[in-house]
Amino acid sequence: MIIGGGASGVMMAAHLLSRPDTGFRVTIVEGRHMLGCGVAYSTTDPDHLLNTRVHNMSGFADRPHHFLDWLRGRPEGEGVTDQCFVGRATYGAYMASLLEPWSDDGLDGRLRCVRKTCVRLREVPGGVAATLDDGQVLAGDMAVLATGHVQPAPDPQGALSGPWSDPRPVDPDDRIVIVGSGLTMVDCVLSMLKSGHRGPILSISRRGLLPRDHAPTRPLPVDPPDLPLGAPMSALTQWLRRRARAAERMGGTWRDAVDGVRPHVRHLWRALPPAERGRFLRHAATWWDVHRHRIPPASAAVVDGALQSGQLVPQPGHFLTAEVDAEGRRCVTFRPRGEVAATRISAARIIDCRGIRRDPERNATPLLADLLASGQGRIDPLRISLDVTAECEVIARNGAPSRRIYAIGPASRAAFWEITAVPDIRDQVAGLADAMVAGTTNTVPG
Repeated sequence: MIIGGGASGVMMAAHLLSRPDTGFRVTIVEGRHMLGCGVAYSTTDPDHLLNTRVHNMSGFADRPHHFLDWLRGRPEGEGVTDQCFVGRATYGAYMASLLEPWSDDGLDGRLRCVRKTCVRLREVPGGVAATLDDGQVLAGDMAVLATGHVQPAPDPQGALSGPWSDPRPVDPDDRIVIVGSGLTMVDCVLSMLKSGHRGPILSISRRGLLPRDHAPTRPLPVDPPDLPLGAPMSALTQWLRRRARAAERMGGTWRDAVDGVRPHVRHLWRALPPAERGRFLRHAATWWDVHRHRIPPASAAVVDGALQSGQLVPQPGHFLTAEVDAEGRRCVTFRPRGEVAATRISAARIIDCRGIRRDPERNATPLLADLLASGQGRIDPLRISLDVTAECEVIARNGAPSRRIYAIGPASRAAFWEITAVPDIRDQVAGLADAMVAGTTNTVPG
């Protein structure tokens, strides 16, 4: 049983069902109509592009051209090469297509999709039992939590809008304030500018850093024995800077160093002591993210144009509040970086683009809240996600790993850190599928 039908859940199902001669029967529980999209790929704006080239977005590592071959059979794939960046909506359709060989109307009936929301999950003798929001109870041998990122609750005052949840029109000359400066902010800016927005856009974030752009790379390989496993953050930072300088001496860029390290991030993360992980989150995570999670050149050109014209202004600082004043105006209060006094300004819209949240318990879904309340799960010490083992087993409040309930993708981020992008998730689900086929989970890559 797979709880969640976004990209993580669909890849998990596809990898299980594609294993020959296993006889696995898979139930996906997902309340949304279309499988494979989740939040990331449910956009309808064709200018919202994947942040990774086609060649690295196959759902199967052992079939690297699977996505490209699928594209070539569709109108939107005309002229596409493996070096292109395509629309995220297109990729959502590709994700959904992974399950077509085993769809509900297929001959073998090995896949069942239940369009409900799971609100309760329990280990029971010999398996698991999932309670749905209509009271129905489903039984299975094992459960995989593929629930994605925890989404923040809507602002009860209505002052802070979600990135795509506010349909109210805005005067094209009005000021827009965006809280956050990452990938979601980029998407919002692209959509606003395409719709003809002419007014100022202020982007408030702690450091005011924006994602860097993609460029051709030649990843600088790392020999596993040379990984500084367990080194303090200061030493890791110096090591990565040395690698960036080495790449530049060979005619490359810092991108070569970052991309060369990427396959090893999970090992570096797992070797870090908890205190060093916390230090990374406080001091280095934002810097890593803007260099690691880059944007396509076309998107970067639009953003750079808005920066050069002064329409888009990054504001380093600390977001404090968003509220609606007595006259119905939306107001944001923030403290600019390096200043003591707070600044308050009004805006036609204040958009929350802070992206991935820590402390998932704060905005827990009914399922997550129930897992925590029952003691079948716990949040990791740094409050990043559910606490899971290197084998993706969910860890109970008493520290015991489950032998029936697993977590993958963003739901397992505390254990692996870099587990939000397709190349990382597909390796994770492939390992878990292999381990389930073998009847053990001690071979999952971690």
